[in-house]
Amino acid sequence: MSGRAQLMWDEAVTGYDFGPEHPMDPVRLALTRSLVGAFGLDREVEVVAAKRAGDSTLRLVHREDYVDAVKAASADPASADGSYGLGTPDDPAFAGMHEVSALIAGQSVGAAEAVWRGEALHAVNFAGGLHHAMPGSASGFCIYNDASLAIARLLELGAERIAYVDVDVHHGDGVQASFWDDPRVLTISMHEHPRTLFPQTGWPEETGAAGAAEGSAVNVALPAGTGDAGWVRAFHAVVPELLAEFRPQVLVTQHGADTHFEDPLAHLAVSLDAQRAVQVACHELAHSYAEGRWVALGGGGYAVVDVVPRSWTHLTAIAAGREIEPAEMIPEAWRQEVFARTRQLAPARMSDGRWPVSWADWSEGYDPADRLDQAVLAARRAAFPLRGLLP
Repeated sequence: MSGRAQLMWDEAVTGYDFGPEHPMDPVRLALTRSLVGAFGLDREVEVVAAKRAGDSTLRLVHREDYVDAVKAASADPASADGSYGLGTPDDPAFAGMHEVSALIAGQSVGAAEAVWRGEALHAVNFAGGLHHAMPGSASGFCIYNDASLAIARLLELGAERIAYVDVDVHHGDGVQASFWDDPRVLTISMHEHPRTLFPQTGWPEETGAAGAAEGSAVNVALPAGTGDAGWVRAFHAVVPELLAEFRPQVLVTQHGADTHFEDPLAHLAVSLDAQRAVQVACHELAHSYAEGRWVALGGGGYAVVDVVPRSWTHLTAIAAGREIEPAEMIPEAWRQEVFARTRQLAPARMSDGRWPVSWADWSEGYDPADRLDQAVLAARRAAFPLRGLLP
């Protein structure tokens, strides 16, 4: 195994554009790629443009009639009437939608192939992580579920145990649904509670299909307002024990940046520094339990200047083995580019000023009056015994 990291990138992914009024602004991808370059990280990784996912690959997860519907809406956006979730306010149809969605999926599939075949130890596709798309419908700004497709491709290549860890503020419902009855895939989602946020799923009691797959889905539903200490505490109270038991051959992670306190679509209060801390933890867990095989994806994130580019540049740097210190200044050239593109002022540093992030380990005790601890215990009680672990 080479140990070299890959960054999956094709500028054409910025064509994933639902229109000027939609919160999924593709400038977040362009600015992230530019910031990666400003720090010279593109010299530390192999930048690879994978081919677009073909129909046979898409059908590893998605129904043929749905793929056909996406193609039809892509060719004639005006024909999309809400069927299959296409032509809705969340997922408006646009010309070329199939092609660019398949291209993003292809980057995640290519990342998975490179890691499994030993061409790279780590692979990042920050344009991916479109985790809401279902086998037969679009949902939540997501047309094709690249995370599910990457996992399905790993299974096709012979992987027998794949762990998927999703720390987006929204439940990773599409990935969970894709592998609900497959014990070879362990899905762990840590998200804002479904009472207060789309998609209103991801309850602790959702633990996988009865039978062999029971216990293969784990959901940590966090109370609105959860901040750095609670968020990082919840991650470490659930994820490492499950990975130690499951011993995945590959770790696939989704790093939606919408947990941030500036994100306009959700209600957690997490800083960039806590996001970085969990990215570092995922990297370490991949080495501890998956022989270093790590596929890291982007996801949500709608503070497109202040948060997303910094968060995913940290992710790329961690995968490259050249971490950026949180206090490091952002290159002035990038800040000027941000203003030229958006007329917004860019942040000055790669930190929100909260590094290092302090948190209490779960082993230090459970507080029955704390809503965060109640949420963690609910997840552990629902899923841990099904995997032979103590809650």
